[in-house]
Amino acid sequence: MKVTEHIKSAKSTLFTIEILPPKKGENIDTLFSHIDSLMEFQPAFIDVTYHREEYVYKEMGRGMLKKLITRKRPGTVGICAAIQSRYNVDTVPHVICGGFSKEDTENMLIDLDFLGIHNVLILRGDPVKSEPGFSPHPEGHCYASDLIEQVSNMNKGIYLDDELLQAYPTHFCIGAAGYPEKHFESPNLETDFLYLKKKVEAGAEFIVTQMFFNNQVYFQFVEKCREFGINVPIIPGLKPLSTLKHLTLLPQFFHLDIPDALAREVAKCKDNTQAKEVGIEWCVQQCKELIEYGVPVLHFYTMSKSELVRKVAEQVF
Repeated sequence: MKVTEHIKSAKSTLFTIEILPPKKGENIDTLFSHIDSLMEFQPAFIDVTYHREEYVYKEMGRGMLKKLITRKRPGTVGICAAIQSRYNVDTVPHVICGGFSKEDTENMLIDLDFLGIHNVLILRGDPVKSEPGFSPHPEGHCYASDLIEQVSNMNKGIYLDDELLQAYPTHFCIGAAGYPEKHFESPNLETDFLYLKKKVEAGAEFIVTQMFFNNQVYFQFVEKCREFGINVPIIPGLKPLSTLKHLTLLPQFFHLDIPDALAREVAKCKDNTQAKEVGIEWCVQQCKELIEYGVPVLHFYTMSKSELVRKVAEQVF
């Protein structure tokens, strides 16, 4: 079932999660154990992230270096297929611009379609650690809106080979990312809304937000989207704060603000155990307020760790 169909048919707010594929060399059973502990809350769908290949340089002697590509995590396509097979739950693989040519993307989408995976979340993707900024594949896409357009074209039976006649149209439900506190590369919030509207005009049917800890930021984001004519479902992304270091790490890596009230409570904590309790309670209150507001879905960034999300879900669902 498509994400939009889940939302339309739901009688109450849905519970969904995002997970990370296991690292190379890890057992998938570890991932399954995390998902197992959350299945009683009946996730409508499970997002699976994609992590780009990264480069390492191997010394070859005489001052020479050889550039090697390493894959940190197993393929998202295979993980999605495994999850759907094991749990009979729809999956939403992340499809990114970085590291892919247009042909690579088309082949990946064909594989997903053959496997019966008909939801995708389209992202530009982050730069690899060895590069100062995002650099697209020479034969790929620079922007998420362009990648969305490619998927939308395949839904119309339009493939890269323009001589392909009567091609089978795919049936992907396309999602895009939204940033209530602005994408860090965007010059201002107004411009960010124009970029988001371009994604929707290209074919995005739902939006999943970056995590936030201040619901007012989400409410204002939704209101502004509607003013811009962005009328697709907007799914809030949530994560329980779990360590003392999150006060500095989350703003640094995700370019978001921690509300004063939350920061003060975490600052009082003596250790991570106390910080987790504060994070759980804050997230529970966020969830309750969001449900009262009428959000279609509560989407949790689990980082493939279920403990805190389970404690929140027990009090909300």
